Amino acid sequence: MFNNNTNKKKSSSLKVNTHPTGNNLPSINMISDGTKVNGTLNTQSDIRIAGEFEGEIKAKGKIIISSTGKINGDVDAVDADIAGHLKGEIHVSNKLILRQSALVDGDIYTKSLLVEEGAQINGACRMSESVSDRPKSSGLIKDGLKSEAKETSKA
Repeated sequence: MFNNNTNKKKSSSLKVNTHPTGNNLPSINMISDGTKVNGTLNTQSDIRIAGEFEGEIKAKGKIIISSTGKINGDVDAVDADIAGHLKGEIHVSNKLILRQSALVDGDIYTKSLLVEEGAQINGACRMSESVSDRPKSSGLIKDGLKSEAKETSKA
């Protein structure tokens, strides 16, 4: 009547990194609600942000910004799921999901985009197979026309 089989495999969504020392340690990266961080963040795995972050984020995995999360800076990730506020450019090489409560103040570069009703985007959106196809800004953009910034010297 009851199955007491303890040999069943349990699935886990927790990622495990294999370190050169042979230790298998779970990868849990999180900035909790109430936490403020400034600087540059580089991670080889996923990260969840429920607090505040100011600076640049580069993730080789997925970045999750919860509804309480606030980022002021540029983000570069493989996948992203945003429910909070992002002020800056976001570059996602695979799939970007903007939840109902998401607010993005900046340009979006992604391969795939899913936007829930209610999400807000204040910026441009460019989609292509390769996010590396994004334009490199090398001058000032004024009135829709690109003009090179020139420095004049007085002799």
